[in-house]
Amino acid sequence: MTKYIIGFFTFLGSVIVIWLIYLYAEIRFEIDKIVHYKPNLTTQFFDKNGELVANLFEKEHRLYVKYDDIPPQVIEALVAIEDTQFFEHSGVNTDAILRAIIKDIKARKLVEGASTLTQQLVKTLLLTREKKITRKIKEALLSLRLETVLTKEEILERYLNQVYFGHGYYGIRTAALGYFKKELFELNLKEIAMLVGLPRAPSFYSPTKNMKFSLVRGNQVVNRLYSLGWINNKELEEAINYTPIVYDETLTLNKAPYVIDYAMNKLGADIPDLKYGGYKINLTIDLQAQELARKSLIYGYEKIKQRDALYKDKPDYEDFTQTLNGGLITIESKTGKILTLVGGINYKESNFNRVIQSQRQPGSAIKPFIYQVALNLGYSPATSLVDISRTYNYTVGDEEKVWQPKNYEENYTGLITLREALIHSRNLATINLVNDMGIDVAYKGLKSFGIENIPMDLSITLGSFSISPFDMAKAYTLFSNEGIQVEPYIVNSITNFEDQTITFQTEETYVTPPEQAFLITSILHETVDRGTGRLARVKGLEIAGKTGTTNQNVDAWFCGYTPTLQTVIWYGNDDNKPMRKSETGGRSAGTVFAHFYTNYLKIHPEIKKTFDKPEGVYDSIINGKKEYYTETSKLPEIKSAKEIEAGREF
Repeated sequence: MTKYIIGFFTFLGSVIVIWLIYLYAEIRFEIDKIVHYKPNLTTQFFDKNGELVANLFEKEHRLYVKYDDIPPQVIEALVAIEDTQFFEHSGVNTDAILRAIIKDIKARKLVEGASTLTQQLVKTLLLTREKKITRKIKEALLSLRLETVLTKEEILERYLNQVYFGHGYYGIRTAALGYFKKELFELNLKEIAMLVGLPRAPSFYSPTKNMKFSLVRGNQVVNRLYSLGWINNKELEEAINYTPIVYDETLTLNKAPYVIDYAMNKLGADIPDLKYGGYKINLTIDLQAQELARKSLIYGYEKIKQRDALYKDKPDYEDFTQTLNGGLITIESKTGKILTLVGGINYKESNFNRVIQSQRQPGSAIKPFIYQVALNLGYSPATSLVDISRTYNYTVGDEEKVWQPKNYEENYTGLITLREALIHSRNLATINLVNDMGIDVAYKGLKSFGIENIPMDLSITLGSFSISPFDMAKAYTLFSNEGIQVEPYIVNSITNFEDQTITFQTEETYVTPPEQAFLITSILHETVDRGTGRLARVKGLEIAGKTGTTNQNVDAWFCGYTPTLQTVIWYGNDDNKPMRKSETGGRSAGTVFAHFYTNYLKIHPEIKKTFDKPEGVYDSIINGKKEYYTETSKLPEIKSAKEIEAGREF
C-alpha cells in the first residue's frame, strides 16, 4: 500500500514538474516585453523660455524617469511599504507566500497576496489582475526568470515608470509633477510617502479625490520607515504633521491650444509616433506674449461688440457681430519665429484657426506691395499720382457692367504724392498707379512677392482676393526684414527619447534690396504717425503699418511691425457678413495692435525701438519737405498737373 502511495505521489509530482516545465517554456519569452521595455510616453511642448505649454499623449500620460534620477528616499519608501526584502529575494518571497497561504486557508478564499515588486511589475505588464492559481504560478515563474535577466535597479526603474498613480498619471515622475508640481528631487518625505502609497489603490488614495485617505496612507508609509529604523524621530514627526499642497489640473495643461494644434499639424506627417514617442519639442512661442496677445484679441472683440450695442435702442437694429471672431500672429521679423498665435476668440467654442485656415480679402493692406512694385520700377515716394475718379466698363457674360471706384473719404485731391497716397490709403491714386504701371506688371510684381490667388484686373489694387493672416504675415516680412522674406515657423527643436536633437533654421528668400524696402517702411511709419494707422501708435516705439478694410466692412486688418517684431491682426464675421461701417482696419485692429504692444513693452522693455536706415538711402528737401530716395527711386522733377496728365517720364 505504501509503495502505491509513494508511486502515486511520484507520478503526481512528475506530472506537476512536467506541467511547470511546459508552462515555463510557453511563457518564458513573454518577459521580452519587460526586458525591452518601451512604454507609451508623453510628448511635451515648451515655449522659448522652457515653460511647459502642453502635454500630448494618446492613452497614457507618462513622463519617464531613469533610475539614476530617482532619489534614494523614493526607493526606500517604496520598498518599505511594498516589498521590504526586495533586494534579498530572487523575484518571489517564499516567507510572504507561506503567510498568505495560511491566511487564505483560514478564510477559505484568496484574501491576501504576497506579490513582490517584481511580481507586481510582471502582473501589470504581462498578466491580468484575476486571482487564479494558474495566473499566480505564471507570475512567479516569470518573476524568477526576470530576475535572472534584469538587475534590481532595472526592475525598479520599470516599475516606477509603469504603474498607475491615479488621476490619469502613469509613472511616479508624472504623479510628482501632476499632484505637487515638483520634480522627484524636490519632494519632501511626506509627498514621497503619499506617492509610493498610491499603487495599492490609486483611485481610492488619490489626493485629488480623497485627500484624507491619501494622508492616512502616506502616514502608514512614514511609520513603516520609522519602524524599520530608516528615518529618525524628527523626520517622523515632521512628515506626519505636514500637509502638502495638491493640484487638481487637467492632464494636457494646454495653455495655447491654437499653437499646439498648428504644431501638431506641422509635425504629424513626419513623426507618426508624435503622441506616444516621448518627444521634447521646443517651440518659438513666448507664453507671456501669447497670453497678452490672447487678451488683446479679446479686448478688440469686446470693443467691437460694445460699439455695435450702441445701436440696440434703434427700431431697425440688426446685430452685425453674430459670428464675430478674429486672429493675431506675431513673429520675429528677421527669423520668422512665431512668438504668438491666437486663432480665435474662444478655442472651446471653435477650434478653427483663423490665422492659419481662414481665407479673407486683405483690402488696402495689399497696397504696400503695389507701391513696392512701383518703387522698384523707378517711382519715388515723391512721385505725383493722379487722384481722380474714373469709370470702367466691363462685361460679365453678355451683361455690360460699370465700375466706379471711390476713395474711402469719397473725395479727390487731383494730384497727390506716392507717399501721401499710401499714408492715407487713397484708392483712386492706387488704381491710377496700377494703370500707369500696367496691370500685368503689378500682377507679376505681387507674384514675385509670394502672393497667390490674385486676379489679373484692376481689383487687384483693392485686395479683392483671399489670403490667410499667416500668409499675410509672411508677405509683410518683405518690409519688416528689409527686403528678405522669411517663412514663419513654430518649432525650434525636437529631442527624442534617446536625446537626439533636430534644430530648425530660418528659411529666407531675397526679394528686393534693403534700401528699396526701407522706402515703404518710411511711408508706413508715417501711416501710423498721421495716417490711417494712427490708432496703432504706441508711445516710445516706432511702428510701421497698414490698415485694411474691405467692401461693406466685411474684413478689418492691421499689419504692423516694429524694428524687430511684426504682428498681423484680423477681425470679421465667420459667415462673411458685414460689420458696421465704423469697423475699419484702424479702429477694429489698429487699436488692438497698440493694446498688445503697450503691454508687451512692460514685459520686454529691452526691445529695439527705432528703425535703422540702411546704406543706399539718401534724403533731400522737395516741396519744402524731407524725402528719402535711392539710386533706383530718384526724386522726380517738379511737374505741372498738365504734364502729369500728358504722361510721366523718369
